[in-house]
Amino acid sequence: MEDKKSIKPHNLIMENREKLTLTGVIDIHSFDDELVLVETNMGILTIKGNDLKMNKLNLDNNELVVEGKIAALVYSEGEIGKKGGMFGKIFK
Repeated sequence: MEDKKSIKPHNLIMENREKLTLTGVIDIHSFDDELVLVETNMGILTIKGNDLKMNKLNLDNNELVVEGKIAALVYSEGEIGKKGGMFGKIFK
């Protein structure tokens, strides 16, 4: 089990469903104007919406800012593309 002191903070700040600021970002797996798949230190985060734009990405500081009309935020466990997992079925 990972020591709690070694886990970097993961925060979400959403402003008026138009701007989402994330910390604890490890990697961006997919990005388009309707769907963003972000690997965070707390799991895979799926961001759905319209006219989504990556306004800021700084993987050195584990930060991401997404702007647009945000409709849903969903966390899932596991790895993207892992056979048998939810994302493995989506991205066959």
